[in-house]
Amino acid sequence: MKTTSSKLPELTPEQIWRAADYVELVWQDQGSEQERAALEKFHQDGEALARLIGEFGALLLADYLTVVPDEHTECDAGHVLGQLVAVASRYLKRWCYSGGGAQAAWIVAGFLIECMQEVDQVHQLLSDVRGDAPRWPAAAAS
Repeated sequence: MKTTSSKLPELTPEQIWRAADYVELVWQDQGSEQERAALEKFHQDGEALARLIGEFGALLLADYLTVVPDEHTECDAGHVLGQLVAVASRYLKRWCYSGGGAQAAWIVAGFLIECMQEVDQVHQLLSDVRGDAPRWPAAAAS
């Protein structure tokens, strides 16, 4: 399997863990005081959070959610998928960079969760992206 090539600046492992933890926290039921407090802590850094989630979202789309099988990388379908990923990634980043801070991050996290739910893999996919065992919520542990 080959993924579409990502032209993103590489995120550090710490940025990936933070972004995955945030998306997973949004995905969880935010009913408890601890969950609401963890979410509020993320949201205090709204503009930086939005930018991080925009970059993380583009990375997820390009490198994890839209894998093109090797035998299709040169065909029209592979090309079209690559173009769709590029456009969606660009819009995600533009949306997050244009302001709105925490609200933009929240909306983009919701979009990413919807994408991951389509493949029914939210928890496992985020764990794979982090490259470690499930550790949610890391924000509370740090």
